[in-house]
Amino acid sequence: MEKIEFIIDDSNKGERIDKFLSTVKEDKSRSYFQNLIEDGNILVNTKNIKSNYKLRSGDKVSLNIPEPIELKVEAENIPLHIVYEDQDLIVVNKPQGMVVHPAPGNYNGTLVNALLYHCKDLSGINGVIRPGIVHRIDKDTSGILVMAKNDETHNNLAYQFKEHSIKREYFALVEGRITKEKGTISTNIGRNPKDRLKYAVVSEGKHAVTHYEVIEIYDKYTLVKCVLETGRTHQIRVHMSHIGHPLVGDPLYGFKKQSFKLNGQMLHAKTLGFIHPKKEEYMEFTSELPDYFKKLILKIKRGV
Repeated sequence: MEKIEFIIDDSNKGERIDKFLSTVKEDKSRSYFQNLIEDGNILVNTKNIKSNYKLRSGDKVSLNIPEPIELKVEAENIPLHIVYEDQDLIVVNKPQGMVVHPAPGNYNGTLVNALLYHCKDLSGINGVIRPGIVHRIDKDTSGILVMAKNDETHNNLAYQFKEHSIKREYFALVEGRITKEKGTISTNIGRNPKDRLKYAVVSEGKHAVTHYEVIEIYDKYTLVKCVLETGRTHQIRVHMSHIGHPLVGDPLYGFKKQSFKLNGQMLHAKTLGFIHPKKEEYMEFTSELPDYFKKLILKIKRGV
């Protein structure tokens, strides 16, 4: 069990303890700390408190963080579209519908299960559930992902993502006609206060920047290229919805009434570029739009 103690200063007084702790340890959610509080693993001035406790200057906060429960993730013989591979990393083209890593209620059929079958050497920084995973894309988003085979490579790539130096270009089919050829969306993104399963543009969120460029305009839709400057959860989906052009087929942020029967949002991670951690050379990988994406565009062009 990991034990952590610290003293609250004036800059954090008045803040809810669960919210404060989730900003201190960004890999843990508020609900995670709420459960720790309920189990008596978080004390303030040696006393039990509630999740809505407001911090005071000088408070002594004590955390007992239990060891994570080890879950065995099985290797599965699932076909992979490998774009590039060497002894340090592997780049794959993920299909729509594949979850990147196991999660409660979904421990099979993921990209991680497939990777464990293909290569035994994946970095262990993210633990047994997410070996090798440096970044993610949503289940119904297709496209390029890079995974690390060792911790040194993982740390280097993670740093590049943190510094926003990695090139990430997505193609998205959105509702409506965007007449402005280029634009930048700069907001804060965080949990939707009215629906915790969704994200939204909120003042207390994390800064997020998306640059977009119109590729082609159709009758009622627009194909755009989105370049991520930051990488917040659901960033493109939230940002395009925020400006009134949600992604076609998006079950969370799209129009309630959809014109087509789709398996999810029309979003493809088309290009990924980064400095190879060991070779110290710039590498860039691109994948063509998948068939389901191209077929829908053709359908729209024909006015079907």
